[in-house]
Amino acid sequence: MIVRSCIPVIASTDLEKSMRFWVDGLGLTADQEMRQEGTLVGCVVHNQHLYFWLNQRADGQIPKEYNGIRLYWQPVDLHAARERLKQFGFEVSDIDERDYGQIEFFVTDDDGYSHCFGVATQT
Repeated sequence: MIVRSCIPVIASTDLEKSMRFWVDGLGLTADQEMRQEGTLVGCVVHNQHLYFWLNQRADGQIPKEYNGIRLYWQPVDLHAARERLKQFGFEVSDIDERDYGQIEFFVTDDDGYSHCFGVATQT
């Protein structure tokens, strides 16, 4: 198998408020928090079986053209996964190093859904 896991990415208009559902309501644990100027802008919520990445929408609103959730895949080998998708004719983005500690590429599937493939940046 070329992937280790898949983490759905859930955008929120008010991430602090959303934690009431994910942590209090569902009993998930929040960690890997990312903050900007003290405001929670991203985190992972999980238990031993489920993982979700929650992030703050930059504009604080859900746009009319919103297409739902995005899947965040963690492949065993990022470069091999990208090459495999290219071999099957998918148009994949370049691999970019992000300031939040991941290297990633994107691909859009045949239904128009965007998928992000990423792994932690090696230090």
